[in-house]
Amino acid sequence: MPRPLSIVIPTLDAADALGATLAALARGIAGLEERGIGVDVVVADGGSQDGTADVARANGARVTAAEAGRGRQLAAGAAKAEGMWLLFLHADTRPAPGWDEEVSAFVAAAANEGRAACFRFALDDRAAAARLLERLVALRCLLFALPYGDQGLLIHRSLYEVLGGFRPLPMMEDVDLVRRLGRRRLAYLRTPAVTSAVRFRRSGYVPRMVRNVCCLLLFSLGVRAETVARLYG
Repeated sequence: MPRPLSIVIPTLDAADALGATLAALARGIAGLEERGIGVDVVVADGGSQDGTADVARANGARVTAAEAGRGRQLAAGAAKAEGMWLLFLHADTRPAPGWDEEVSAFVAAAANEGRAACFRFALDDRAAAARLLERLVALRCLLFALPYGDQGLLIHRSLYEVLGGFRPLPMMEDVDLVRRLGRRRLAYLRTPAVTSAVRFRRSGYVPRMVRNVCCLLLFSLGVRAETVARLYG
């Protein structure tokens, strides 16, 4: 079966999260293939030491080695992908059931080859702080058209290449790309992409939200992504 869609996942010591993500994707992939849409899953690993590559292969994904750094890994994964459509996902982000139906409809429309789409942001935490963060992310997308990588990005390869692809940035690679994409070429899917809240619970919602806003502000003011990454920690 031809593979018009490739799912590209960057990883670094992500064995714990990756298995659940690939299992969740498998159900949607089966739905896509029933509709005649072949799917290629590429894991771009930055040198994991925890068996991430083994988890990926056990779940049917192809693994390609890449220099550590999310921008470099995403670019390397895209280069190895077979599909004409690319869906970039984080290792701890699982599109909710029904994602395959929306993706199928989006890629079927020829006009969408000149646009990209992302999922709705959600967290796997029942805490009130998680709901607040979800609303703030929705507001950021509405006001500034700035979805982050944990919302995924579905884009035709031709548009991805016209934009210049992901740049070799240690962070903010997602912001950098969607800025080049622009508001008019960005669509929002109804399906949520559910991201692990482990990092927020570990460091605290408010401190992490403040740090994320500061990083975005610094990057927007022209501070190099490498410097922002050092501050981010």
